[in-house]
Amino acid sequence: MNILIVEDEASSRLLLKSFLSEYGDISLAEDGGQAIEIFRGAVDSGNYFDLVILDIKLPVMGGLDVLKTIRNIEAEFGIAPADGTKVIMSTALSDHKSVLVAFREQCEIYLVKPIEKAMLVESMRKLQLID
Repeated sequence: MNILIVEDEASSRLLLKSFLSEYGDISLAEDGGQAIEIFRGAVDSGNYFDLVILDIKLPVMGGLDVLKTIRNIEAEFGIAPADGTKVIMSTALSDHKSVLVAFREQCEIYLVKPIEKAMLVESMRKLQLID
């Protein structure tokens, strides 16, 4: 599995990487602009991401804008929504509006921090990325 972790806090980025490293290859981004650059490069090369863990609050470009851009890039390349990258939003924001906006922009799962490994594993099972 090819995984992109987008998180501006270094400790959270490393924790998520430690949780997910046994499930595939990990790429890391610390801001929204870097995430889009990495994502577009992967799609351009045909090496798609199966999963993106995406924080909502990011420097340069917010997580919801990153999500919208990811979906636009997939559309440009003719990737059907059902075949697109699975996106798990990771955030401290649990208010109703943030959750609704994230799902409207086509995230699959919304996890509120602090995130534990069991939460991620269960989410990947729900997304049928692992057994």
